[in-house]
Amino acid sequence: MNGESLAAAGLLETLSRAAVVLAESRHPFVCSTPFSFFVPPAGVRVGTVFTLPDGREVSFAVSVAVAGDAFHVDGSVTVESEVLLELPRASAPAIQDALAVLEDHAGEVAAASGRLIDQLLEDIV
Repeated sequence: MNGESLAAAGLLETLSRAAVVLAESRHPFVCSTPFSFFVPPAGVRVGTVFTLPDGREVSFAVSVAVAGDAFHVDGSVTVESEVLLELPRASAPAIQDALAVLEDHAGEVAAASGRLIDQLLEDIV
């Protein structure tokens, strides 16, 4: 395998792990649905959407995209169009560095899920 093939395999593996980490985020009183989609021209976003009892959707997501000579990694939690948590965007010229940030961001976003969902549920009651 050449270096590009190894990088592609590493990207798929890391995205799969990030998707699993976010899909395993659960709350006993809120339904959730995992998602993953392509972000043109060269990116991907994975995460989980929770639907609150009042119908609002809360998205817990991470993304990685290539632009210019760097990989850009983002992580966020949004309810409708309001940002509840936005991790600092990280840019890295090497795929390995970007993948390490992607895993960290997925862990941070997942760790915030229970607390943020609880806060939103308290606001409804």
